[in-house]
Amino acid sequence: MSLTILAIESSCDDTGAAVVRDGLLLSNITASQDVHKRYGGVVPELASRAHQQHIVPVADTALKEAGVQPEELSAIAVTLGPGLMGSLLVGVSFAKGMALSLGIPLVEVNHLQGHVLAHFVRTPNDTRPTPSYPFLCLLVSGGNSQIIRVEAPDKMDILGQTIDDAAGEALDKCAKIMGLGYPGGPIIDRLARQGNPNAFSFAKPAIKGLDYSFSGLKTSFLYFLRDQLKEDADFITKRQADLAASFERTVVEILMQKLDRAVRETGIRQVALSGGVSANTALRAAFLDRQDHKGWTVFIPPFAYTTDNAAMIAQAGYYKALAHDFCPLDKPAYARTII
Repeated sequence: MSLTILAIESSCDDTGAAVVRDGLLLSNITASQDVHKRYGGVVPELASRAHQQHIVPVADTALKEAGVQPEELSAIAVTLGPGLMGSLLVGVSFAKGMALSLGIPLVEVNHLQGHVLAHFVRTPNDTRPTPSYPFLCLLVSGGNSQIIRVEAPDKMDILGQTIDDAAGEALDKCAKIMGLGYPGGPIIDRLARQGNPNAFSFAKPAIKGLDYSFSGLKTSFLYFLRDQLKEDADFITKRQADLAASFERTVVEILMQKLDRAVRETGIRQVALSGGVSANTALRAAFLDRQDHKGWTVFIPPFAYTTDNAAMIAQAGYYKALAHDFCPLDKPAYARTII
């Protein structure tokens, strides 16, 4: 019997819907929100209002592009958390209502698990290799920096994570301090390609184990700029590219040093990269360098599956539906959780 899943993603400021049939992705639609750029970050109330406007046309488009009628659906998968509560409630309410109206089960998906399982999203003509279990995954985004040991789709253990700020947040804050706009991560990435990554040095935290910290790096960067601006008011303008490249290099080195240690300690040499920051050029290059010089087998997601998207939620939901792991309709959304 065919298993067809409609997935809904609304954890932050992207409204997504995707359709998976028997493990193959048939459609993946995302509506982004430009309104937040003027504020330098996501405004939760504006995000939830935009989700209300987008959710119906996005889901309708996903079904039509997939050539699937609502009556053909086997289940509805939805991001139940973590994320912005107002945003989550829009997607969760829609998914629950549709599941109830069609008389089909609801599947809850953890947003972070979705990022990890994005590596298993497959289109009908996709020939990309997939990780085999167990593998390590470096999950890096605006809100999370984690090293995860993945034993199965439903068994993931966090080996290390940030104790304060995430890598993506650090990159965004760096861009904001320099007055570069939002979202800052892609801007830093573009500028860094034009700069010298060894032009400046910034403090690296000394954190035990496999955990991360990026708050000290942000403070180091801020104080460095403060001191330089006293000597030259145009310092940032003159050295934008070098500042971006040096800050980016430091973030990537912090991430990879702990990941190197995790590989040594676990002996697992299959390593995947996930999350929004996985689109960063320098981080991708660091992974490929480990593959070339340390014998890792690395898995880097296509750009379409790096940021928040419903394809990864559909894939995670598909695995759960196969196991008949369904969710009661009265289960609430949650803003914070661990895998």
